[in-house]
Amino acid sequence: MVLMDNQSEVSDFLTNRRGRLSPDQVGIIAGGRRRVPGLRREEVAMLAGVSPDYYVRMERGNLAGVSDEILDAVANTLRLNDAESEHLHDLARAAGPAARWRRNRAADNTVDPQLQRLLDAITGAPAWVTNSRFDTLATNSLGRALLAPTVRNAALGGNGARYIFLDPDAHNFYPEWELAADTVVASLRHTAGQNPHDRNLTDLVGELVIRSDSFRQRWAKHDVRIHRVGLKRIVHPQVGDLEFTFQAMDLPVNPGWALTVYTTEAGSPSEERISLLGSLETSVATTATTNRSR
Repeated sequence: MVLMDNQSEVSDFLTNRRGRLSPDQVGIIAGGRRRVPGLRREEVAMLAGVSPDYYVRMERGNLAGVSDEILDAVANTLRLNDAESEHLHDLARAAGPAARWRRNRAADNTVDPQLQRLLDAITGAPAWVTNSRFDTLATNSLGRALLAPTVRNAALGGNGARYIFLDPDAHNFYPEWELAADTVVASLRHTAGQNPHDRNLTDLVGELVIRSDSFRQRWAKHDVRIHRVGLKRIVHPQVGDLEFTFQAMDLPVNPGWALTVYTTEAGSPSEERISLLGSLETSVATTATTNRSR
């Protein structure tokens, strides 16, 4: 199975998004019987200002040489949101020869000591660094304590996507599990558009498609999302219910990496509980250090 063949990705994505729109949504009076649930290809072509043959070629997966202006016109016609529009442009870039250099590039997940010092300097909030496949690469002390349930299973390799879909405890850890699952899959789909030849990503998606019906059903929807800010609720086994505001910041020095920080509202129960979690983590670290020194 070729999971991230560019032509199939383009074809499935455009077909899916065309099927979401009804004629009345775009001002077309539908007459007679229609064999498709959404817009026809020729209707998309008319609204985007391209010939039907040209759009058919696009929807068959051939985006090589398609200009940004035409991509924008199709995105506007299909009413793509910002993340979906960016995904379409990513797929077009991946169709060109300039993307081939990514195919054999080895992944380097080595965290620079300066980045670790930055994490360690964040003492009042959980913080960690992940790559675009949701591998946890580094944490500060609070981040390590908060994420402990998600990385304790060595078989999952510290990967957040595997945890959500393959560890039953994830449903307890994330009380809004459906939203968390949707977000992870949509983010992986966005990454796949940017890096269609990333073998590690292909292997991860292939594994989850095989092992998780929930993942496979979501992957087939071709939803795309860029998740950088928002609210998160976690039920931690040691301290209970926690509510956070989170922000994820890209790290340009390491393309595909993001620094994520979870903060709590001042004076809230969550602030008290995350402080308790930090004390517990410090106690465990101190005990481990004492034992090693004996």
